[in-house]
Amino acid sequence: MNEDLGNTQFFEVQTDPTGARAVLTAVFESLQEKGYNPVNQIVGYIMSGDPTYITSYNGARSLIMKVERDELVEELLTEYIRARGWE
Repeated sequence: MNEDLGNTQFFEVQTDPTGARAVLTAVFESLQEKGYNPVNQIVGYIMSGDPTYITSYNGARSLIMKVERDELVEELLTEYIRARGWE
């Protein structure tokens, strides 16, 4: 364990963002089609890890469970930064 608490640790995720993007798109559409608020449901899933936040309609629940939650967060944050023109 690194005991040097005075320095910022570097965190790098090795992911395929297009995979997370495709999953988020499909899950978002399935949640919307079933009448759920996709943002609330996806946030609930990411925060808790509980797959019951995601509908099983169109295989959305199985699909989202194939992607690590940190990959979903990375994709969402990347798109937010791009949309804001911060990069």
